[in-house]
Amino acid sequence: MYLIIAWRILFLTMLGRAHPSLSSECVFETIEWQTAYIMAHKKPPPTKPPALKETLKMIAQLGGFLGRKHDGDPGPIVMRKGLHVLYEHIKAREIFQNTFAVTYG
Repeated sequence: MYLIIAWRILFLTMLGRAHPSLSSECVFETIEWQTAYIMAHKKPPPTKPPALKETLKMIAQLGGFLGRKHDGDPGPIVMRKGLHVLYEHIKAREIFQNTFAVTYG
């Protein structure tokens, strides 16, 4: 199980570096990239999904990536932490949606 999770994290990290302009919906579900956008920008997500590199950077920031000028691309460690936080936020978003019938997107 851990091998599959580790492979996905490394795959996302390397795909973001190789094809940064790829649409986020190629590898993320709508609720995933929308929740990452909401958490990073504190406003409703756009109708068009952002580029993969931008979404990966938003997820990495949830994991502690600072994104300074000379930091480079996020690595697998902050991606793992960011994805963990992202899925916790998705779980909370779904609970609020089911309880109060309020959501973005």
